[in-house]
Amino acid sequence: MTTQTLTRQDADKAVLQNYLDKQRSAYLANPAPSYQQRVQDLRTLAQLLREQQESIIQAISNDYGNRAREEILLYDIYPALSGIKETIKRLKKWMKPRGRHTDFKSYPLSKNRVVPQPLGVIGVIVPWNFPINLSFSPLTNIFAAGNQAMVKMSTNSKHLAELLSKVCEQYFPEEKLVFIPDADEIGPVFSSLKFDHLIFTGSSNTGRAVMRSAAENLTPVTLELGGKSPAIVGPDYPVKKAAEQLIYWKLVNAGQICVNVDYLFLPEEHLEEFIEHAKHYVQKRYPDLDGQDYTSIIDDTSYQRIWATLDDAKAKGANAIDLSAVKLDRDNKLRKFPPHILTNVDGEMLAMQREIFGPLLPIITYSKPEEVIDYINARPRPLAIYPYTHDKTLQDLYINKVMSGGVSVNNCVLHVGQHDIPFGGVGESGMGHYHGYEGFLTFSKLRPIFYQGPIDLLKLLRPPYGKLSTRVIDFMLKLTR
Repeated sequence: MTTQTLTRQDADKAVLQNYLDKQRSAYLANPAPSYQQRVQDLRTLAQLLREQQESIIQAISNDYGNRAREEILLYDIYPALSGIKETIKRLKKWMKPRGRHTDFKSYPLSKNRVVPQPLGVIGVIVPWNFPINLSFSPLTNIFAAGNQAMVKMSTNSKHLAELLSKVCEQYFPEEKLVFIPDADEIGPVFSSLKFDHLIFTGSSNTGRAVMRSAAENLTPVTLELGGKSPAIVGPDYPVKKAAEQLIYWKLVNAGQICVNVDYLFLPEEHLEEFIEHAKHYVQKRYPDLDGQDYTSIIDDTSYQRIWATLDDAKAKGANAIDLSAVKLDRDNKLRKFPPHILTNVDGEMLAMQREIFGPLLPIITYSKPEEVIDYINARPRPLAIYPYTHDKTLQDLYINKVMSGGVSVNNCVLHVGQHDIPFGGVGESGMGHYHGYEGFLTFSKLRPIFYQGPIDLLKLLRPPYGKLSTRVIDFMLKLTR
């Protein structure tokens, strides 16, 4: 490592540490913000989104090369705003201290309470694929819990990061919220800061690095990672409906969604029909892939990676079916990637080894549910599974036999958009939760508080021990039977 790099990292750390010190001082000056203050912070978050909406849309589209305006509104801005609204509606109840049971025989007239209190300063590391949703959704929970926040945006969100870091000061003091534009050196420096909690959304490999950095400070982490999330079409489910829903989701954001269906289990007798319906859907909904409705791949590295994944599959014996009517060149200037279905796939192919994060859909045919269950369970636990069946017994079989971060039944992704259920991974797809009440708890310390009553029976058990203390202890043990 060069002296120049060391100097740059030292300078970055000094700037970040200065923000952290200011935010921690602000937290210590007011460690328990009122309900009214928290609601005001949440409303200010919403105000920022509404007033800067057009600038945000343009910045995100510039970062992508082209991203459909409707997708930004539907999957970035709307979830953030609706989440803020739902949180304000429930916040007073969430903040309320809860009484807990006290053993009256041992602690007569004493009380127990659990009080949710702010942790302090929270670090948020945001990916590029849904940069507003994946920054403002955790911020909603963070502010509801009464904390301060530092947000590091992705290198691929350069335009948006510059915008947010500039306009944020119009709405929040830097002692409350600051957005940090990313550079190659900042990521490790940011995750090495002594936050009170750190939430990261991104790849499993980067998540491991973040966790290692946080471990030096014993900083607790929430990791929202990716993985290969499968969909399973049951033999009873209408093939046309399954094809339309699955291909719709596979093409939202050009497949660049961490909870997107990564591969599909399909009854063998339905394969050809599924492919035909998929072609019809793509050619009807996206007659011009170079148009504004179809989103670009985020950068050239990712674009070339998806082409390499497709080439690898074909070289190893997969059948690749281009679903589009008008073929796209490999040197497409806006990095528009033609959607493909892959059949005859196996575990030697890159498409079946790593998260695709693009518009390729491998299909595995099966005949029995046990084949599906065994295949998924032999691999790292996915962020989601998507069973498509109206058979309640079959739904429950997959839900009970296959562990995943979340589940949407007869659709994809939509469990993530529910504000009253937690979102999070399991195993290699992540740890911890946010969204809703569970998100409030993630960024709170549930402080257990015991209030001593007027009678303290422990006075009878102080040394020197004798017959009285023996009789009292024997009596207490009898009460446990």
